[in-house]
Amino acid sequence: MNAAGTAEPRERDEEAAAAPNPADPQRPRGSISSFIFISFILFLLTNHNGAELVAQNQYREMLRSYNWQLGNYSAWLNGTESNFTLPERDPLLEPLVHSFVAPGTELDPSTSSYYSNITGYIKSTIKFHNLTVPYSSNNSDTPLPPWVPLANSLMEGVNMTELVESVSLGGWNLSAPERAGWNGVEKLVSGSWRFNSSQPRDDIAMIHGRMDLSDPKTGDEFRVTFEGVHLIKNGSVYGLAEPGEISPDIRHLPAVVPQPYMNLTAQLVEPELAFRIARLKTQLDAGSIDFSTVISDDQNQAHPRCPLTLFLQLKPTSIPADQMSELEAELLKPTGITTVQDPGIKLEGVMVSKECGFVWELRDGEGVRSNVWYRMVTTYAGASALVYLCLLALLARQMNVSRTPTNLSRLSRWSFLTQALSDAIFFAGHITFAVVTDGQPSISLVAPAFLACLLFVYEAQFAIVIVQTQAPEDVTPTPPRQANNTGESAQEGQEGTLVVAAPSYIQRARSFYTRVTAHPQFKMWLTLALFVAFVIRISLYPPLALFVLGGMYGGLWVPQIYRSARRGRTSGLTAEYLLGTTAFRLAIAFYFLAYQGNVLDIEAKEWFWPVAALLLAEVLVIRLQEIFGPAFFLPKRLSTVPIYDYHPPMPLPDPEAPDQSLGDCAICLDAILIDPLHSRRGRSGDGKEPGDLDLGGLLNKVSRGAAGRKSYSLAPCHHLFHTECLERWLAIKNICPQCRRPLPPL
Repeated sequence: MNAAGTAEPRERDEEAAAAPNPADPQRPRGSISSFIFISFILFLLTNHNGAELVAQNQYREMLRSYNWQLGNYSAWLNGTESNFTLPERDPLLEPLVHSFVAPGTELDPSTSSYYSNITGYIKSTIKFHNLTVPYSSNNSDTPLPPWVPLANSLMEGVNMTELVESVSLGGWNLSAPERAGWNGVEKLVSGSWRFNSSQPRDDIAMIHGRMDLSDPKTGDEFRVTFEGVHLIKNGSVYGLAEPGEISPDIRHLPAVVPQPYMNLTAQLVEPELAFRIARLKTQLDAGSIDFSTVISDDQNQAHPRCPLTLFLQLKPTSIPADQMSELEAELLKPTGITTVQDPGIKLEGVMVSKECGFVWELRDGEGVRSNVWYRMVTTYAGASALVYLCLLALLARQMNVSRTPTNLSRLSRWSFLTQALSDAIFFAGHITFAVVTDGQPSISLVAPAFLACLLFVYEAQFAIVIVQTQAPEDVTPTPPRQANNTGESAQEGQEGTLVVAAPSYIQRARSFYTRVTAHPQFKMWLTLALFVAFVIRISLYPPLALFVLGGMYGGLWVPQIYRSARRGRTSGLTAEYLLGTTAFRLAIAFYFLAYQGNVLDIEAKEWFWPVAALLLAEVLVIRLQEIFGPAFFLPKRLSTVPIYDYHPPMPLPDPEAPDQSLGDCAICLDAILIDPLHSRRGRSGDGKEPGDLDLGGLLNKVSRGAAGRKSYSLAPCHHLFHTECLERWLAIKNICPQCRRPLPPL
């Protein structure tokens, strides 16, 4: 009986009673708790944090605004009393615009033509011009550009204080953008619409869209929303633009077009307003509201107040007008007929902001029609789905080869986790891409997204299996419990209650940390949680995602090389999986990082080629490890890996003993014999065999001794087995079958 009396046995009984019994079946989750859990998940998936109500209110406000605009504009067109007044034309604005870009002219339809519909995606370079800087020809011998006198005249009388306030709003650097991505949607005039009761007009169209201006140095983007009019005969586009998501007032478009087109444009605006009102009513009645169109007050204040006047000019093509019409009809509704080759959209333009005193000059604009881009996306989706299918097949074959614990112990978990992380990023990117396109290619993008998700799941599952197999290597031994000498200090025969001091906060924290880190799957789940958080974080910033993918691909096989050299064993990766996975992943990276014509319009990165060379060098090192050894590239003092010897010399049993064995095997429970032929050997009278006295007998004994040493295996925990039994056991588990301690490779 100890100083605590019966307290310790009672505590043991309570702990034993509280411990779960593995034989008892676990109670299933209650129906109420399951219902609450599923309801909570559905709430998280369907909750928009009030965005639906905000979007409905904004749609109603927009509908009231359009109704008010249409009423006043119709009254103004009819010459009755109205609150609408068309802004005055600035006589210097049109000459300034044409000093940058020459206006288009009507072409000979038999030799050349313009695109009649420029709905599509265009990219161009940008050059910033500051109109507020005074230019003088006396400061330099270089002649001034032709637009300088016009800019000086345009900016006379501008309030510089208001200009600075408008430009500085939002903290944007308007001179930083170097590239522009233009997404325009053109709407031809309805055939029932006539100008002044004349014949239907097909030489003018409304166009609207967005333009994203980007700074490649910082990755910042500046969005501009524009509304305009496309004059089809001369290939010119005149319009208005506003920074941010707020569309400009289309009633002001007649003030920016040339004088001959003012009345025609004014008549065109009215049916466009009526169409937008009808569309908003339909969306509100059907409840089909796009939550991405919700504009917050912070977004309104995050851009400079710089209204822009837009002018774009298409470059003529060498295709006759009739063949161009045939080409555009085939692009819109493919029938399989043979047409001329699509030359692509090429344009140049300029955007002027008098209120902010600058000009954005658009140069070398090139793009494709939206139908052509949809085909490009569909082709990419099919090719990427085929690549991911091949990666999935290669992974399945490698998993089939590496299903034994011996082969799993050779693999590095980090190489597969890196691939899983990259596939998770590609899955999120493809899903986002499919949602953003919201058209014909959306369905095709689901295929590579699904395969990328499937590949991520299998790679993560395989990495977990590797971690579980290699868990005994990283087990942290439990620190020994410190002896409690309180009971020894108590006087013998004195009865009392043992007073145990409560552990401090630091001790409890240290104990909790020890228990958690000792769990074999703790590091794995922690790594997966960090990976998921990392993927969500970098998905919000595409340049960072590309940089991270490049870094992961550059060091994809480094963990495998390190583990092979550290463990003194080859990688266990088949040449098929190693070369195939590397080739397919480099193909995906090449498309986005080195190919100029990718569907996302990502600029070619110069650092892709060093990353590809590094990855190929890693593959070469792994293959050389198979030939020259895992540590062939290390110095001798570092390349020597201690390998456990399962067949050490052991003392032979007494030759006079009737049982010539080392003991029983812990697996098959049979005797372990040093020389299985011992029982069949004849003995002479003096105890020596006839062949023991010659050289052949001596060599025979040496060979039998070496073979005898291979017949048994002594584990580090000093448990003895038959070598064949232990090999079959290690093919299933890499722990000792008797004491459950981890075993090194045999």
